[in-house]
Formats: sequence, C-alpha cells, structure tokens
Amino acid sequence: MSSLTITLIQSNLFWEDKSANLEMFQQKIENLKEKTEIVILPEMFNTGFSMKPELFAEEMDGETVGWMKKVSVEKKVIITGSLMIEEEGKFFNRLLWVLPNGEFGIYDKRHLFAYAGEHTHYSAGNKKLIASVKGWKINLQICYDLRFPVWARQTPPLLREAGRGPEYDLLINVANWPEKRSTAWETLLRAKAIENQCYVAGV
Repeated sequence: MSSLTITLIQSNLFWEDKSANLEMFQQKIENLKEKTEIVILPEMFNTGFSMKPELFAEEMDGETVGWMKKVSVEKKVIITGSLMIEEEGKFFNRLLWVLPNGEFGIYDKRHLFAYAGEHTHYSAGNKKLIASVKGWKINLQICYDLRFPVWARQTPPLLREAGRGPEYDLLINVANWPEKRSTAWETLLRAKAIENQCYVAGV
C-alpha cells in the first residue's frame, strides 16, 4: 500500500450553533500547512451531540453536506464526520465520506447511545461502510459503535487464507466521547487495533 496522510481535527464545539462550527472548521482546514489526504471531524461536528434532530437535522442537499462537498473540492481532500440527517421522515446520526470528485459514501450509526436517549430520537443503521483509498480499506464507525467488538470484527482467518485478506486496514471512529470516560475511549481504540490487527484513528 502507498502511504496515507490523515488529519484529525479534535476541537471544542459551539453547542447547537451550525454557523459557528462550520466557520471554525473552515478556518482550521484552511490553515493546514502540510499536505493531507483525509480530514476527520468529530461526531455531529456541526452541532455537538444534540438530541434535537427535529430542530437541527438537514436533508442530504442541506447546508452542511454542501459545505463538506465544497471544502473537499477546494482543498482536494477527503472529508468525513457525522451530522444529523432527515430522510423519509426518520432521523439518522450519519457519517459522510466525501471525495473531491463529488462522490460520497454514507454510514448510519449502528449502535445508538441509549443512556442519552439517542435511540428515541434517531434510527439505527444496519450497513457498514468500508471505503478504499490508495489501496487502503477503511472501516468507518461512530462513537458508541466502539463498545461492540463484533461490529468491527475482521474477516475470519480461514477466509484470509483463502485469499480474501483482511476486510479493512484502518478503522476510523468519530465521536463525542465524555472526557470523564477518556480512559475507556483510549483503551477501546487500542483494543480494536490489537483485536483486528489494523490501524485505528479516533476523533
């Protein structure tokens, strides 16, 4: 595989203030000095981890998706992060994987954080998103997914021996993880790398 350069932007967010968050991330991305190929933003990067999708969710042709596409084209980078999306009367905590050529992939959070009532406001996804960049296969997940090891489990060894190889090489998890549980966050990220023999990037 070729080398792959990624930029993680882990920042304090302006609570439920889309304009302020998009402006802040715009400045941070514009100020990047070194060449990068993927820019990773947090979970619900435009609002914070809010349980008010009826107020802040967008459709797929909304402002934030448009901003992601614009930044991707202008900076010639892949940009990813999650936001609230409304689709067919349902709300999703949706990660977007946006390419400079205008193409994009989506991943709807599979494991909703019931302790915060996320499951009462959002619908769970049921499909993985594994992207491909420069020969790298990249598994994309959101926050609480990190606590469910089977969801990240690699291709079984017998299938690898049959020539299929690992399902992915890099796991990316975007989150709004509580600081008081940062030890669990760091431990789980390392555990995923060890369990699945892959690289891991968490924001």
